[in-house]
Amino acid sequence: MTSTEKPWFRRLLAALSGLLAGYAALAVAELAAHAVRPEAGPVTAVGGAAIDRTPAPVKDWAIRTFGESDKLVLQAGILVVLATLAAGLGLLALRHRRAAAAGALLLGPVGAVAAVTRPDSGSLADGLPSLLGGFAGAAVLYWLSGRLTRPAPGSSQGPEPGSSEGSMEGPEPGSSEGSMEGPSEVGWDRRGFLIGASAAAVASTGAGVAGQTLSGARARDAVSSRAALVLPRPDSPAAPVPRGAQVRVAGVSPFLTPTEDFYRVDTALVVPRVDAGRWRLRVHGRGVRSPLTLTFRDLLDRELVERDITLACVSNEVGGPYVGNARWTGVRLASVLAEAGVRPPSKGGPADQLVARSVDGMTLGTPVEAVMDGRDALLAVGMNGEPLPFEHGFPVRMVVPGLYGYVSACKWIEDIELTTFDAYDPYWVARDWAREAPVKTQSRIDTPKPFARPAAGTVMVAGVAWAQHRGIDRVELRVDDGPWREADLAAEDSADTWRQWSYPWRATPGSHTLTVRATDRTGAIQPEERTRTIPDGAAGWHSVVVTVG
Repeated sequence: MTSTEKPWFRRLLAALSGLLAGYAALAVAELAAHAVRPEAGPVTAVGGAAIDRTPAPVKDWAIRTFGESDKLVLQAGILVVLATLAAGLGLLALRHRRAAAAGALLLGPVGAVAAVTRPDSGSLADGLPSLLGGFAGAAVLYWLSGRLTRPAPGSSQGPEPGSSEGSMEGPEPGSSEGSMEGPSEVGWDRRGFLIGASAAAVASTGAGVAGQTLSGARARDAVSSRAALVLPRPDSPAAPVPRGAQVRVAGVSPFLTPTEDFYRVDTALVVPRVDAGRWRLRVHGRGVRSPLTLTFRDLLDRELVERDITLACVSNEVGGPYVGNARWTGVRLASVLAEAGVRPPSKGGPADQLVARSVDGMTLGTPVEAVMDGRDALLAVGMNGEPLPFEHGFPVRMVVPGLYGYVSACKWIEDIELTTFDAYDPYWVARDWAREAPVKTQSRIDTPKPFARPAAGTVMVAGVAWAQHRGIDRVELRVDDGPWREADLAAEDSADTWRQWSYPWRATPGSHTLTVRATDRTGAIQPEERTRTIPDGAAGWHSVVVTVG
């Protein structure tokens, strides 16, 4: 018996036929998605559905564990699961060809349901790509598995004329299809399998390339609109960063976070590419006397303000990296709302919640009072002097100082609805996060790093502290269980930005624990007790352990 006639080789080819069927299904589905909308593709739809249905503690764990790679890990996991299922169906097809093909076909409705139930789904047509992909995968699997269970033409082991193989009645009693022994004792159509597998691979690759080409063409319009954009000079520019706002200590975060280093936490598996020329923002809802529909040019023609504002993610653990400070350019959100006739609740307005909707279906709820109380809440179009990057919300996003991002920082915004907290629960609130979430007073040690081994003598301990919209009044450092010592504060830019601090520590040999705490301008001291990020942000003191040599 040659190696190609051995059972293990046949099983290997069966698994390969399943993988090729899965490849064909995904390629056809993604190509079809570009005729409907790219977000309707099965990987994006299933991944989005997985994110939507994942319990909040698990999401929080994923962000802590994988950071900004959490979505890449999810997509890779989906592909691994699909590949495993596909290979399994290929093996099943050796004995139960029709059942395996039916199983492949049923994967289409699974993706279709995920697509049409997504928050950004606009019609049942979103399910079509997955259905077409399921059909393509089932057809490829059925055909290839048939080559593995059918002897080559002219083989002495082939079925006699008039036999039942391939007929509606199924295999005759005693035939190898469905038997316990399997098809390992009969020949198979090597040439037919090789031709079919090659054709499936080539056709699937062609479909995939076509899909990527169409995707690229659609994205090019958005990329071109951003590349051609020159932001007007702001009518109200930000004040220069004060001298002394950046401490001269190696290892401390820069006062203004470079755009490429700014944290990104969202649920978008695929970053939306929105053409600024086609973008629209609708303002409507309770208490809106004059509904608005604004273009991107409408925003640029308004008064542009520029402000330094620190943003923080509610998923940021004590001492975590999901906080950054940038120079934002945009239009005051309060002026847009006032033009629409909106009044805050303190002035008799009927709406207490502003629901911002993104092009990908995300909804965030912000207190109307907060965005109209005089703070620099913005519809931002620029970041650090450039148009917003796509990853950070191009063409327009919300920025509201003093609130965690999940209740204020809507990226790729396209709709603002005025309503009440009692009438509507936005995305995260429906998943057990708090309705309102002002940023908590926090501080962090940037240097020395945990488990560092500095030399004895003077060691500069330094970091950042933030309490947006309140400001930082004092930062203190404690070594082991000793007394709190007041750190030197860097110059303050504004109450809406973080503030750097430093302390010259006379380090003695041995292991030491350094702990920091901050006091905001209301007099509130950062609490010691550690709390989870859920439901409204982590609390507690940040500590690092070092060993002095």
